[in-house]
Amino acid sequence: MHRILLVEDEPNIARFVELELGHEGYEVVKAADGREGLRLAEEGSFDLVLLDIMLPGLNGLEVLRRLRRDSAVPVIMLTARDAVMDKVSGLDMGADDYITKPFSIEELLARIRSALRKQKRQEEQQLRFGPLVMDIPRHTVTVSGEGLELTGREFSLLQALMENEGIVLSRETLMDRVWGYDYVGETNLVDVYIRYLRAKIAERTDRRLIQTVRGVGYVLREEEAP
Repeated sequence: MHRILLVEDEPNIARFVELELGHEGYEVVKAADGREGLRLAEEGSFDLVLLDIMLPGLNGLEVLRRLRRDSAVPVIMLTARDAVMDKVSGLDMGADDYITKPFSIEELLARIRSALRKQKRQEEQQLRFGPLVMDIPRHTVTVSGEGLELTGREFSLLQALMENEGIVLSRETLMDRVWGYDYVGETNLVDVYIRYLRAKIAERTDRRLIQTVRGVGYVLREEEAP
């Protein structure tokens, strides 16, 4: 069941949307002001956020700005019909879509389904391990929500490890995967780039994720407790 956070201060609209989404099989959590909405969005696990712009406490644009610091949850803005600049600002700040009031529930449901499908496609092209998230099409990596700047070789090396989580990969295998089958050189180049990766990841988290299997190679897994 998909969980949706509805941040809307008009009780009649909030109740109407809650009932209609409930009938469609969605679990709905409501907030009536911006601060409460932001708190729930940051603390809860939601598949989508419906976010009104005109809110007490914090307006919807400010909620969106703060939420986008470390969350990619789909957000559909609820806007007034003539609020063109609000729509533009919301999209520029990372909203996935908007719908103008008054709206039909059929249109809202269609936009929700579209946003969830888009999110699913994006997630299928992401690799995750612990605090690491790799977005392959966008060629980005985050650690605990913070961006990690990697060179092309470092990205390819980390991708190979993440795609084979828990599997020990030899230096030769990693050389073939990252540098190519026709590369002629020492396999200790892998060791050098592993050190680079470990150092960069260590700047974002104290969890040691890339393990050395002596005499064999490297594996992505959590370090076992002594």
